[in-house]
Amino acid sequence: MHAAADVPLHAVLILLLAAIVAVPLAQRLKASPVLGYLAAGLVVGPFGFGFVEHTGEAERLSEFGVVFLLFTIGLDMPLQRLQAMWRYIFGLGLAQVLVTGGALAFASTAAVRQLLAERGELASRVGRVALAVLLFQDLAVVPLLALLPLLVPGGGSGVAAALGLALAKGVAAIVLILLLGRLVLRPLFRLSATTRIRETFAATNLLVVLGLGWATAEAGMSMAPGAFLAGLLLAETEYRHQVEADIQPFRGLLLGLFFITVGMVIDTPLVLRQWPAVLSLSAALLAGKPLILWALARLFRLSSPVAIRVGLLLSQCGEFAFVILGIAQQLGILAHRDGAVLIATVALTMATTPLMAAAGRRLAALFQAPHAPEGELMAEETMDLSRHVIIAGYGRIGQIVGQMLAEQHIPYVAIEQSVPLVEASRKRDRPVYFGDATRAELLDAVGVDRASAALITLDQADAAERVVAALRRNHPDLRIIARSRDAEHARRLEQAGANDVILEALEPGLQMGAAALRVCGTPVAAIDRALDAMRHAAAG
Repeated sequence: MHAAADVPLHAVLILLLAAIVAVPLAQRLKASPVLGYLAAGLVVGPFGFGFVEHTGEAERLSEFGVVFLLFTIGLDMPLQRLQAMWRYIFGLGLAQVLVTGGALAFASTAAVRQLLAERGELASRVGRVALAVLLFQDLAVVPLLALLPLLVPGGGSGVAAALGLALAKGVAAIVLILLLGRLVLRPLFRLSATTRIRETFAATNLLVVLGLGWATAEAGMSMAPGAFLAGLLLAETEYRHQVEADIQPFRGLLLGLFFITVGMVIDTPLVLRQWPAVLSLSAALLAGKPLILWALARLFRLSSPVAIRVGLLLSQCGEFAFVILGIAQQLGILAHRDGAVLIATVALTMATTPLMAAAGRRLAALFQAPHAPEGELMAEETMDLSRHVIIAGYGRIGQIVGQMLAEQHIPYVAIEQSVPLVEASRKRDRPVYFGDATRAELLDAVGVDRASAALITLDQADAAERVVAALRRNHPDLRIIARSRDAEHARRLEQAGANDVILEALEPGLQMGAAALRVCGTPVAAIDRALDAMRHAAAG
């Protein structure tokens, strides 16, 4: 409260007005909102028009934005998600951060996720690998932020000792997770939820985030690791989605304030004088990071087109680079001149994200083998998958189901016998392949033994029954959800082995998508939101 009281009211009003104007303008230009916040800070700060001359008080308040950001990152990391992509998270992601090194190793999670979502590629091979690397980068921020205070000149006993201390604190944090997760948090949130008072539940959220943040700060680290631990503790609970919804306004507002204050301290005249260094460093990053990622991805046996696209998609620097560089400047670890050049470089590379992603798609197309057998393409797409969904038939209903799964980050593979439909879907980077779903070798190629469910959306009644029968005969434990034309067809599908049969009259695409999401463990609230969104989109 003291920090908030120190911020003059007119300064708060100026910052809010700048954000209201700059962020919608950035979105209109199809740029990241982060760039809008930075631009707002540049304009109103001491190196711009000077509407706000002193940034110290705002910086202290904006630090809570980083705290809430780390909390939501932990909240988005349930163990099931980490286990599903462990090879690329802790293999490729770790290698990329180690080889690239420093704050500039981090790409923009917000910008990349937005681009993938717009193209419906969140659950594609490229999307899965890119998100896995970003996920490890998010994880790597936590020890790096804990390490920064130990690197202050005169504040530690050398890098080796600082790393050792950070490791010891990491072990202690794991113990803390086990103890609090079993003994305190779930009962606390259960008690809060039983009151049915939203304010009480929101207050519990703030208590947990700020309480664990205070605890790690008292232990000699920053508040950010404690907030991250709080998110991890709640990621596996039934309260996760409600907590995320309640905390979002605090996180968005305070994090926006953080980026505005970063923009306010950018020395614009210095950056203009150092523009050759900014451009040179930006060019080196935009060339070097894709090459590093491409080489590492190939070592992890990813195809050249996938490696190219992932490398160029993650070529930019991201939000956490601003966080790390900003805190390093505040602590005196990074000189003013170097910090200004690096922050300007991060902003410039972020602005190139859509262009680099488009270049990656075009370049990858040149290396795509045009006549590879469908079985080989399917095996390549699904070799890293488990608990995915197989869709037999990618017509209107199959496409609705695929879109719903992709929006929930659940991977799927579709098998379709219409060549024009397959070609059109592949041009939009959908995981759709030509073939007959009754063939055992194709089912093996799409990893049916590791799948959560198979959805049969074929228009032809006889073909649908044959696919269900083949799947049930060869894979007795597989969950099969089938679409039926009428009650008689539904009876035959059930006899063939379908677990769930959805009549066409009952919104087949939405109902089958919801059934698939339930099989994959998606919470009921998230399924309801997905259904409402799809119905609203269809009505519009």
